[in-house]
Amino acid sequence: MQRIRLRYTKRGRLRFTSHRDFQRAFERALRRAAVPMAYSAGFTPHPKVSYANAAPTGTGSEAEYLEIALTDRRDPEKLRELLDESMPQGLDITEAVEARVSGLADRLTASVWEMRLDGVDPAEAERAVEAFNAAETVEVSRKTKNGMRTFDARGAVASLGTAPETHSPQADRPTDQPCAILRLVVRHVTPAVRPDDVLSGLRAVADLAPPVAAAVTRLAQGLFDEETGTVTDPLAPDREAVAAAPADRAGAAETAAAKASA
Repeated sequence: MQRIRLRYTKRGRLRFTSHRDFQRAFERALRRAAVPMAYSAGFTPHPKVSYANAAPTGTGSEAEYLEIALTDRRDPEKLRELLDESMPQGLDITEAVEARVSGLADRLTASVWEMRLDGVDPAEAERAVEAFNAAETVEVSRKTKNGMRTFDARGAVASLGTAPETHSPQADRPTDQPCAILRLVVRHVTPAVRPDDVLSGLRAVADLAPPVAAAVTRLAQGLFDEETGTVTDPLAPDREAVAAAPADRAGAAETAAAKASA
């Protein structure tokens, strides 16, 4: 059985698709591309697809991940091209690599987010960010299926700052008004702290209230490096293992040849 790990996006208006919407679109793409999927056992077999830490509905993302299991081997890049052609524009399959190192979910310990705050002056946002960073705790409340829950939004935020405005292809709003861009790195903790929780925290500590809903995009997710404060690429260990495999096979062949001639 071959396992392939895929990176995909949610761009533009497709950020409003739910995780279940994406699952349906992806399973249709698997059928269109005639992917030799492995299926689960039991009365209702389903394709073996493992989704990892999907972004909330309404947020864009450049870094979503999943893993599929195949009954026959396929070239990862050709498979990616076939699946990408079968997906709606905006739900794009951007990378594929053969799984060689276990524990993809364990490598997703933090996310890098960008929040576009239309109608907010950058200087006002900077003051709010300073107040948030200076606070030891920032309590926010969110409604859950078990009722309202209050928790600390500050502890999960590894970094928060303003960034220069960029004309991102994901932005679908006019730019002829004040606009603040925030970049933040959030650890994946329990309970999960989402970008909208951080916005609630900014409102609590500095009365920052954007006049329209923020446009939120996940730029990356992966293993958080405590020393550098950066988020690493979760597919890098698999790519490195794939690259090392030919050398390993060549070395084994040379060793076998040497033994045969001895």
